Amino acid sequence: MECVFGLVGEGFSIVAADTSAVHSILVHKSNEDKIMVLDSHKLIAASGEPGDRVQFTEYIQKNVALYHFRNGIPLTTAAAANFTRGELATALRKNPYFVNILLAGYDKETGPSLYYIDYIATLHKVDKGAFGYGSYFSLATMDRHYHSRMSVEEAIELVDKCIIEIRSRLVVAPPNFVIKIVDKDGAREYAWRETVKEAADASA
Repeated sequence: MECVFGLVGEGFSIVAADTSAVHSILVHKSNEDKIMVLDSHKLIAASGEPGDRVQFTEYIQKNVALYHFRNGIPLTTAAAANFTRGELATALRKNPYFVNILLAGYDKETGPSLYYIDYIATLHKVDKGAFGYGSYFSLATMDRHYHSRMSVEEAIELVDKCIIEIRSRLVVAPPNFVIKIVDKDGAREYAWRETVKEAADASA
């Protein structure tokens, strides 16, 4: 019951993801961060098979870092998205990854952007996007309330509306979400929305 969604606002991109690690009917943990920082100004939010998700996003992260190390300049968000799409397309004919990705970034020349990349290597630049069962509710909510010149406060309010809708409408809704943002100041964690804490955190 994974939920990953994101949107582009005025000068920033924001992505949110559930933090549940589940297998079959078991919840293994509820603080799994599914949004990886690719570099200083890029985020990659992923859903799919846990092994594929972790392995593939780490592979992309290290190759983006390698390009920067070799060439002295970072990949643009569009270039990183196209590289990611190319690797998924290559794997699709050999040993496919079941992983869906929202790649958010900020570039000085072009500003914020968000790219939708699914497990069969479809790539599309979007203003808002979502994956997982939660997408049924988050996309409907964003269609109703989204506009292209949203402030950070408006975007967070919309993200919270999506989370509330998912929690109230999805039969097995994830309890916790992490929200991250990327803008001219870089990629960073913005907030958590928690209803369940890990036992270790609760006892601390």
